[in-house]
Amino acid sequence: MADTAHPETSGPQASGQSTFALERLVRDVAEMLYVDAEDVLVDESLLDQGLDSIRLMTLVETWRADGARISFVELAERPTLKEWAVLLGGGA
Repeated sequence: MADTAHPETSGPQASGQSTFALERLVRDVAEMLYVDAEDVLVDESLLDQGLDSIRLMTLVETWRADGARISFVELAERPTLKEWAVLLGGGA
């Protein structure tokens, strides 16, 4: 029986899109900030919402373990979730 929770993909780009959707990024950041996901603003700087460099590095390492090809600097230079979703291939 096919696993419908994880649709098959044809390559790394497609895989990245499902793995790093905006909804996942919001959940991951909310967990890191100890807030509810609905309290994280996708258009506002995450630095202004309480994300510091240590937490950002933790997110980078977590996402790299899941296949992201992203650097700390890339995310730090564009500190909104909408921008991160584009960088990580999950759209906005």
